[in-house]
Amino acid sequence: MKLGPGLTFSWKRALGVTAAKRKVSRATGIPLSRTGRRNKLGKFLGMK
Repeated sequence: MKLGPGLTFSWKRALGVTAAKRKVSRATGIPLSRTGRRNKLGKFLGMK
């Protein structure tokens, strides 16, 4: 939802979902986003 120039509202961020996902990713070392996992696997296999 757009509130004005530079101001937006995110229910995920308001509920702490973003921070929780970040903590899990940092603790496990595995990104939760599809592109992040793909990049990590590609680097691990020597494709990037």
